[in-house]
Amino acid sequence: MLISLLILAFLGVGIISVPYALASGGWLNLILLFVIALTMFYSGLLIQRCMDVKSDIRTYPEVGEIAFGSNGKIIVSIVTYVELYLVATGFLILGGDNLNNMFPNVEFELLGFRIAGQAFFVLVIALIILPSVWLNDMSLFSFISASSVLALAIILGSVLWCGAFDGIGFQHKGTLVNWKGIPNSISLFIFCYGAHPVFPTLYTSMKNKHEFSKVLTLSFLICTFCYASMAVMGYAMFGSDIQSQITLNLPKEKLSSLVAIYATLLNPICKYALMTIPIVNAIRNQFPLNYNRKPLAILIGTILLVSNVIIALAIPFFVSLMSLVGAFLNVIASIILPCACYLKISGHYKKFGFEMVIITSIIVIGVLIGIVGTYVAIVEIVGKM
Repeated sequence: MLISLLILAFLGVGIISVPYALASGGWLNLILLFVIALTMFYSGLLIQRCMDVKSDIRTYPEVGEIAFGSNGKIIVSIVTYVELYLVATGFLILGGDNLNNMFPNVEFELLGFRIAGQAFFVLVIALIILPSVWLNDMSLFSFISASSVLALAIILGSVLWCGAFDGIGFQHKGTLVNWKGIPNSISLFIFCYGAHPVFPTLYTSMKNKHEFSKVLTLSFLICTFCYASMAVMGYAMFGSDIQSQITLNLPKEKLSSLVAIYATLLNPICKYALMTIPIVNAIRNQFPLNYNRKPLAILIGTILLVSNVIIALAIPFFVSLMSLVGAFLNVIASIILPCACYLKISGHYKKFGFEMVIITSIIVIGVLIGIVGTYVAIVEIVGKM
C-alpha cells in the first residue's frame, strides 16, 4: 500500500508533460532527468534521517519547526499549501484543455456573457469536482490512490499503443540539445518529483520504518522508468511538434487516444480534493472549536475552488504554471528545505566533510535553478497573456 501511495505522490499530471520537457531541451535532457531523480531521492532520504534524529516528528512542517523554530514551520507550511493550491489550479486547466481538444467550438451564454472553449470546460470540470470538495473525506484516499495509479498505467499503455499500432510510429529524430529550453525542462522534471511534503506522514504510518528507504528506492525506480518511457515515446512520436500535454497530440478518432484522454481526465476529478483538503483543514483550524466544522469546511472548500477557477481562467497555461511550481515551490520544498533542515537537525553544518560539501552544493545549485527557472516561467506566462 505504501508503495502505491508513493507512486501516486510522484506519478501525477506531470507524466503527460515530460515529452514536452524532453523536447524543450533535447535528447541529452534524459541525463538531467536521471540526475534530478537521484537528487530528489537523496533529499527524500535526508527527510527520513531528520525524523530518525527526532522520533516525535510526524509532519513536514514539524521538520521545519525542529530545525528552525516557529519560522521554519511557517515557511514549510506556506510553501506546501501554495504548492498544493497551484497544482489544484493546474488540474482545472488540464481538464479544460483536454475537453476543449475533444469538443472544440463549444460555447455557452449566461447573463449576456459568452463563455467558450477552454474557459467553458474549466467551469464544467469545476462543477464535476465540487461534490468531492464538500465531502472532505480522507477515507476515500485508498480508493482514489488505486484508481489514479491505474489511470496512469492506462495512459502509458495507450500512448504506447498509439505509437506502435495506430499509425503514428516513432520516427522523429528530434534534436540532441536545445540550450534555450533547458531551464523550462529542468523545472518540469523537478515538478514531477515534488512529493516530499508527504514523506513524513507516510513514514510515520509505517510499522517497519527501517523499510522506508527500500520502499522509496523502488518507488523512484518505477516512477523514473515511467517518466523516461513516456518522454522518449512522446518525443519520438511527435518530435518538435509535441504540445504541452501529449494527450493534445493524440488523434481523436483512435480508441487508444480516447482511452488516454479520459484516463487523464480522471486525475483532476479524483485528486483535486486531496490537494485542497490539507489547505481547508489548515484554514479551518484557525477558527474557534465551537464553530460548526462541517459547514465551515464546505464554505472554505467552495471558496478555494472558486478562486482556483478564477486563476485558471486568468492564467490558462498548464505547462507554464507547472514550470513555475517546479522552479520555485518544488525547489524549495523538495531540494533546499530537506538539505537545510538535515544540516541543522543533525548538526552536520558544524562539521566540514564530504557529505556537508555535497549537501551544500545541492542547496547552491537548487537556488540557482530556482532563480533562473522562476524567471523563465514568469516571463513565459507574461508573454502568453
